[in-house]
Amino acid sequence: MKDIHSFLCSPAESTHRHGPHDRIVISSRVRLARNLRGASFPGWAKKPERVKILEVIQPAVSSLPDMADSFGEAMDNFTALDKQILVERHLISREHAAKNAGSGLVLNREETFCVMINEEDHLRMQALRPGLQLRAAWNAIDAFDSALEKKLDFAFDNELGYLTACPTNLGTGIRVSAMLHLPGCVLDEQINPIIQSVNKLGLAVRGLYGEGTEALGNIFQVSNQMTLGESETVIVERLEKVLAQIIEHEQNARERLLEKKPKTVFNHIGRAYGILANAHSISSKETMNLLSLLKLGVDMSLFPGADRTLVDELFLSTQPAHLQKQVSDKLSAEERDLIRADMVRDRLKNVSRPVTK
Repeated sequence: MKDIHSFLCSPAESTHRHGPHDRIVISSRVRLARNLRGASFPGWAKKPERVKILEVIQPAVSSLPDMADSFGEAMDNFTALDKQILVERHLISREHAAKNAGSGLVLNREETFCVMINEEDHLRMQALRPGLQLRAAWNAIDAFDSALEKKLDFAFDNELGYLTACPTNLGTGIRVSAMLHLPGCVLDEQINPIIQSVNKLGLAVRGLYGEGTEALGNIFQVSNQMTLGESETVIVERLEKVLAQIIEHEQNARERLLEKKPKTVFNHIGRAYGILANAHSISSKETMNLLSLLKLGVDMSLFPGADRTLVDELFLSTQPAHLQKQVSDKLSAEERDLIRADMVRDRLKNVSRPVTK
């Protein structure tokens, strides 16, 4: 088996990917759900049928020009740590990480295309882009899907569209989403009204790892909920409009906080810096929440000369599986907390405390 870790780019490399509005929009993703005609959905298929489907799909995906020099592997060949690292990178879902024989993954070298095979559907193909690039991600996955449809026979109904395991994906099978960093809205207590407004528009707001997870590090995912009865471009355009409003809300919240509650902002950011730069034991959850405030401080120019990519890199490298990977011995949660604190203190030793007026 190829080594997924030598294939993936390093946390440092991944933080140098930039896109429009990337101080607020971390990434854009468009995912399409597809199934093979005449085959049972993965949840109903027995293991031999899932294995057979994987053997049909994986070479078809790997043969596409976009997947030249790609990484392809069955899920039962990954260790639990490998899978968790892929989840922390947002390359696979937590549900896919739980899969074994008969499920697989194909990932391109640039990490801009990732295909989950036999997750909830036979195919969950996704295009990923840094910053706000929904349209670019949609155009990329649309071309990818068209090329793949020449090689595979997808389950399609003239009235219902593409057939999917879950009714909410029926029709276009599209899920358009963006990952947003919204500390201003959270500190300004605007986040709940924003979430309610977005929900009324038929969009979903989820936490860092999708459905049922909390917004660690003030990171939220916004996506469409329904896929039937609207064209893909209409869904993409609607989400673009909503995201433009959320970006404006976040920018306004940051300005308002600095103007009306500067001491509150400085207190949050100063305390975050103080703990991160001095702690000797710190959990993953606390680290992410404090790094979010440090990132806000860098964006507000409170840390002159500090490199924003350092904070982004720490977001990834301090997460449990990434941390475990750096140490050969298996660590307990308590040991991880000690090593994480040592790493963060070391990386922040050249970052001076925030400069406030």
